[in-house]
Amino acid sequence: MMPVVREFTLPDLGEGLTEAEVVRWLVEVGEVIAIDQPVVEVETAKAVVEVPCPYGGVVTALFGAVGEEVLVGAPLVTVAVSPGEGEPPLAAVPVVERAAAVERPLVGYGVAEPDRGGRRRRVGGGGASAPAARTAVAVAAPVPAAPVAVAVPVAAAVPVVAGGVPAVISPLVRRLAREQGVELAAVAGSGPDGLIMRADVERAVAAKVAAAPAVAPVEAVGAVGALPSGAGSVVPLRGLRKAVAEKLGRSHREIPAATCWVDADATELMSLRRQLNAVPGPKVSVLALLARICAVGLERFPDLNSSVTPDGSAILRHSAVHLGFAAQGERGLVVPVVRDAQRLTTEQLGEELGRLTEAARTGAIAPAELTGGTFTLNNYGVFGVDGSTPILNHPEAAMLGVGRIVAKPWVHQGELAVREVTQLSFTFDHRVCDGGTAGGFLRFVADCVEQPGVLLRRL
Repeated sequence: MMPVVREFTLPDLGEGLTEAEVVRWLVEVGEVIAIDQPVVEVETAKAVVEVPCPYGGVVTALFGAVGEEVLVGAPLVTVAVSPGEGEPPLAAVPVVERAAAVERPLVGYGVAEPDRGGRRRRVGGGGASAPAARTAVAVAAPVPAAPVAVAVPVAAAVPVVAGGVPAVISPLVRRLAREQGVELAAVAGSGPDGLIMRADVERAVAAKVAAAPAVAPVEAVGAVGALPSGAGSVVPLRGLRKAVAEKLGRSHREIPAATCWVDADATELMSLRRQLNAVPGPKVSVLALLARICAVGLERFPDLNSSVTPDGSAILRHSAVHLGFAAQGERGLVVPVVRDAQRLTTEQLGEELGRLTEAARTGAIAPAELTGGTFTLNNYGVFGVDGSTPILNHPEAAMLGVGRIVAKPWVHQGELAVREVTQLSFTFDHRVCDGGTAGGFLRFVADCVEQPGVLLRRL
């Protein structure tokens, strides 16, 4: 039976994500793949993940250049599947791609990466299995008299506009050109057969900025804004940076936030940490102690573990504390979430915080572990700073910021002494509570930092 061509589209990667950027292709056109084999590595606003294909067979086309954004539901790959092998038998669909097209790389994604440990099998190679050989014959079969276009040769895939100038086939690149005010007819494409790629449009934008007269600012360039002559390159907001910009912008627009702060003597808290770490067992971090304090404080001030509905008509008070914390990773600053933090001991909190921090640092954290927080703890003291006025992590209603713990002169028991002092800042959504509630929570946290034994009353 003739193989059928199945199209695999970018799936919904969860939490309302609508697009992903192609980081690296793990397969190439003409390769034989197995069911659920990862075919591409993409970067979403949450994480870098490998996407497996549910079909097994011969890859006949790839869609999207490295660095290009692909919308959820848009095609990723097409696979020639032999009925009964790569999926349950389906009605046969003629395959119209010629063998020559199978061996050529996808328009715009460049040279394929080298073999990674024998994972790839090329069609027609000596190591191909019998089913793979049968598929290869079908793919190389002559084009029927009335073909159904599934994947066409590279040269035919590049449309041409009047005057013989190659056009762009990606709607994302066309949109970028339109937003930046770039005439595609004047852009020289760097892709196969002169295809215009995203990088070509970005170079045209940069050239436009550099060519502007020094006496007047250039026109606004998309979301970048007006740039003076010689200001440098234009860096588009993509992936994580784009998601962070959108979320923080929305938070600043929609949430009437207020901030209060207090200095606290953390000498006793640090002493307690040393005592806990003096006994055998997992080490307890300062962050774990602060997380324990926050979890107890939110039980006492539940208004702060809440969020306002999108229409602004009600307040959602959350029954569980899903504690987010800021962590610096390879992709930038992310906010992993500790689920049900109120149920965990200090030791358990430390283990979970350590696991998520390491996953964020290496870029191996799952998208689901970066969503669903109800309150955020931001320890910016690790950057060597004392204070900050953080922007809320929309749609959360509160965030506690902790500065560095440093030796300072401090009046202790009526005498001047050198103590370990930190600054605590607290930003809150003024719609969910007034200053009394926010101040009460911050004072409770400060009291626990100064006198950790206060926690025993709540445990």
